[in-house]
Formats: sequence, structure tokens, C-alpha cells
Amino acid sequence: MFVYDKKLQYPVKIAKPNPRLASIIISQYGGPDGELGASLRYLSQRYAMPFDELKGLLTDIGTEELGHLEMIGAIVHQLTRNLKDDQYRDPAFAPYFVDHTAGVYPTAASGFPWSAASMQVKGDPIADLTEDLAADAATIQEQPIFRRRKNHPRYGLTPIGDKRYRGVVFLKCQMTL
Repeated sequence: MFVYDKKLQYPVKIAKPNPRLASIIISQYGGPDGELGASLRYLSQRYAMPFDELKGLLTDIGTEELGHLEMIGAIVHQLTRNLKDDQYRDPAFAPYFVDHTAGVYPTAASGFPWSAASMQVKGDPIADLTEDLAADAATIQEQPIFRRRKNHPRYGLTPIGDKRYRGVVFLKCQMTL
């Protein structure tokens, strides 16, 4: 059971629209190593864990990933709201805009929509935890582009830096199991 607190884990306040940046960040939402897949991966894999502590840990991490999904969605929304005509036509954003306008749709930056085929649930604790480690490591590798802009006053991307820190903590937690 989940209890929803009607606020973001970390406030997102972006002052200036930037569709080009949104077209990159959308992968953190619905890309192959994005938050949607991460949350479903952990919440699905918890059922095969042999110990209640492991089930609890995966439930906690999966719930945290849902919070990340919400923050990334808010970032993409704020980067794409109130766009001007020339911004819609930006070559990096135009293909996304044609299909989804300024809606937040789970897709990779390449335009490939999210699919459950991008995650794995085997029912074997070792296989599942290994897959989790690989997915978390891939996410941590993808995020240096955001660190360069995370404290930029126009973009306000500090939540991504905060999310990356928690990703490293989760990865270390899993490695100690």
C-alpha cells in the first residue's frame, strides 16, 4: 500500500523553457534505464525475494523510484510549457512534439517508447539483484550531462543531482546484500 504526499520529494522550479534539454531528460523518465522501468523492476522483483528484509528494501527502492519518476516528469513539463513557435520547431524537440505536444510521455531520447521489454524479472533473487545493479550502474553513467547544469539558475536541475546521489546509495546498499 502506498501513501501519496501531494508534493514532490524535491521542489522543481525551472524558470526558462528549454525543449532541447527536455528531449534529453525524457530518457530519465521513460528510457531503457529510466525511472518508470526502475520503479516497476523493483516493485515486481520484490515478490521473489527470500527474506522479508529484501522484500522491504526492494519495496522502499521501488517507491523511491516512483518519486523520481514524478520529479523527472515535473522537470520535463516545466522545460516544455509555454514554448514559443521557434522552440517547437527545434530539431531536437520537433519529432517528440509532433506526437505528444508538450505532454510528458514515457520515451527514450531516441524516440523509442518505453516498453516492459527493457526490464527483467526472472524470479531468481541473484539474477534479479544482478539486473538491478546493472540498471542502476547504467543510470549513474548517463547522468554526467545533468550534473553540468544541475545548479544552473535558469534550469533548476538540482533534483537530478540529488537523485543521482540516492542512486549511488541504492547501488552500494544492493552490493552489500
